[in-house]
Amino acid sequence: MRAVSSANGAFPTETVLEIWRTTDAVAFDVDSTVCIDEGIDELGEYVGAGEKVARITKEAMEGGLPFGEALQRRLEAMAISRQQLETYVREHPPKFSPGIKELVAKLHAQGKDVHLVSGGFRQMIAPVAAELGIPSENVHANTIVFNEDGSLKGFDDKEFTSHAGGKAEAVKFIKSTRGFKQVVMIGDGATDLEARVPGGADIVIGYGGAQRREKVVAESDWFVTELDTLVSAL
Repeated sequence: MRAVSSANGAFPTETVLEIWRTTDAVAFDVDSTVCIDEGIDELGEYVGAGEKVARITKEAMEGGLPFGEALQRRLEAMAISRQQLETYVREHPPKFSPGIKELVAKLHAQGKDVHLVSGGFRQMIAPVAAELGIPSENVHANTIVFNEDGSLKGFDDKEFTSHAGGKAEAVKFIKSTRGFKQVVMIGDGATDLEARVPGGADIVIGYGGAQRREKVVAESDWFVTELDTLVSAL
């Protein structure tokens, strides 16, 4: 089922195209996929902790930190309050990737369920989902938890994506609880590839319009740099 790479991305097999056209649901990553930016990095810059957050992210990506610990440390580095977060969300509307609104609209028009599966934060993703017409119950992401006085407490460790392998678990949950026969995952990163497991995503479509990652180019079932390509193939 693996796609064949080319200079312009990848040509999907007929099997991959058929799954894309007939899938019951599509799960999108958010950062660098639905939106062009990386939310946690932008939030870190906003509160003056960009370099600290980047260092922790790098350490985690190199295997030096467990996923949950890295998430907690990045939040502590930002020390963000509820008020700061609410102000950030209000002052920074979503930066949508070109073509995403058209793609989601067409998927909805065809009766396909659309979900957002992200390691980012629900508070920041809520406006994204609202503008795309995606119900809140179809958002699977992390939640920042605050103390009663609005100071940072941490994150909800019961969320799927608060742990390594969480995207696969989220997609398996979507598929089993909704009774879907087929689910497609779309994203730019290695964690999106992990969703392609038994009971999870049937195919993974790699998106390189914001970030091109060679592992995703090589291992996705179909790699695209423009979301219009997916619209046209429906």
